[in-house]
Amino acid sequence: MKTSQLLIPTLREDPGEAETVSHRLMLRAGLIRKTAAGIYTYLPLGLRIIRKIEQIIREEMNRAGAQELLMPIASPAELWKETGRWEYYGKELLRFKDRHERDFCLGPTHEEVITDLFRREVRSYRQLPLNFYQIQTKFRDEIRPRFGLMRGREFIMKDAYSFDTDDAGAKISYQKMYDAYTRIFTRCGLTFRAVEADTGLIGGDVSHEFMVLAETGEATVVYSDQGSYAANLERAEVLPPSHPDDELPRPLTPVATPQCRTVEEVTAFLTISSRQLVKTLLYRADKETVAVLIRGDHDLNEVKLARLLQVTEVQLADPDTVSRLTNAPVGFAGPIGLTGVRILADHAIHMMRNMVVGANRADTHYVDANWDRDFRVDQFADLRNAQAGDPSPKGPGFLTLAKGIEVGQVFLLGTKYSKSMNATILDDQGKERLAIMGCYGIGVGRTAAAAIEQNHDEKGIIWPLPIAPFHVHLLPVSQSAKTADAVSRLYTDLSANGFEVLWDDRDDRAGVKFNDADLIGAPFQIIIGDKGLADGVVELKVRRSGEKSRVAPPDVVTHLLRLFGNTGLTPPAHSTFLA
Repeated sequence: MKTSQLLIPTLREDPGEAETVSHRLMLRAGLIRKTAAGIYTYLPLGLRIIRKIEQIIREEMNRAGAQELLMPIASPAELWKETGRWEYYGKELLRFKDRHERDFCLGPTHEEVITDLFRREVRSYRQLPLNFYQIQTKFRDEIRPRFGLMRGREFIMKDAYSFDTDDAGAKISYQKMYDAYTRIFTRCGLTFRAVEADTGLIGGDVSHEFMVLAETGEATVVYSDQGSYAANLERAEVLPPSHPDDELPRPLTPVATPQCRTVEEVTAFLTISSRQLVKTLLYRADKETVAVLIRGDHDLNEVKLARLLQVTEVQLADPDTVSRLTNAPVGFAGPIGLTGVRILADHAIHMMRNMVVGANRADTHYVDANWDRDFRVDQFADLRNAQAGDPSPKGPGFLTLAKGIEVGQVFLLGTKYSKSMNATILDDQGKERLAIMGCYGIGVGRTAAAAIEQNHDEKGIIWPLPIAPFHVHLLPVSQSAKTADAVSRLYTDLSANGFEVLWDDRDDRAGVKFNDADLIGAPFQIIIGDKGLADGVVELKVRRSGEKSRVAPPDVVTHLLRLFGNTGLTPPAHSTFLA
């Protein structure tokens, strides 16, 4: 393909709207353009990358026994009301009415639609197991779409849904998808880790996220430095302390702390460690307000709190609520004398002695408070974020934190949807039983963006070979007839051997071509000019390493095939992942 035949609107400067590396480079390399907030058009180069990722996904899903279908993006409200998610899903669900005033939504996911299809078409256990998948556009009306394809409102997703007769079969289906995802992201050339995850709005009991490790990731991955334990920060377990503080209780004493509201201000004023202070946080959970006690050097995990309270989400109480319940401004709440709310505490509080807490009076804290003497705790639980150095909750070692980008997630749903929608089959005894379900998602555009976050330098993108828009970028630096003839021969030979080639045929300066080539990020570049041809060679550059070789034009195909083979991939002429 010649550059003159493609729309590749590269940009010299960084777009002001871009906040992340992938967003910036996707715009600069001419892969995407913004249509509206969180909604993008895929330009030709961007779509080539998307199609390659989709092809890898299709091959591995088919290999795992899943069947491809395509469901509508618009879903009738009746299906969502059966599961309760019409109200539960919130404002991310984009609702609309058709001309007959019937309620619909744009599908953010398709559990309801696939379960409805299953209950109408499948009758017997003999038809199971079944796994259906699609690659389709989804829409979630994110309140703050950002980071380009990382958190858009409209996006391309592979979603799959398995149906089994019993829990044992469902676990087998789940493992097949887990293994398929491992192969998919390996074939995409990504460094990733599968971690335990929260099930969120999808539901179910077991879930794993597949996280591409990248310093620019917005999620935090927690894993053991010795064992196999790994989870995202929302899910990562924290063990209770094994030993209590050995101090003897001291008398409770109120201390004036003028204008000291934050952990930093209070600890500096009292010259104590943040480990000695306990934060009292008031949270709204549906119609209830609860007080949560967290050690000063720890952070509350709101997902754990919501899970404990069995609600969708929790929110910090507003200042008026804090003042009404504590008789004090924000910053001075404490558990002593606090009434009318449940008091929950992280496990770490159970072992503390002589702690500092708010006094529920302006400009005042208590020192040497002890929970079993001075205030009540209604329930202790794991409520904090894991930290580096915490003991691994499963197996040996200590926890380490890294940044990651979620590109896929698998869920073992159980009967969450089959029960609410009465999706049953007849078992081998002729009795009706609910189908056991799993669901499995991959963000296709997000996978492309994550690949950039993990593979780039100051010049631009460095595509992993399997998902690169082109394998080879031909860069003639002369407009002479000799160079044109050499480029044409190389283009023909490379294409005949299965390489995907982008030929920069623009009448432009060499520097412009080199900059665009580095920005676009094809794995291999071939520079052809009169000077090199006079010596009987062209220059072959490996984009990732910058390594350059002088190669005779007849030997370029052989040399590239050898480089290609060193990646462990099938040579292009025989590959199965070409667009």
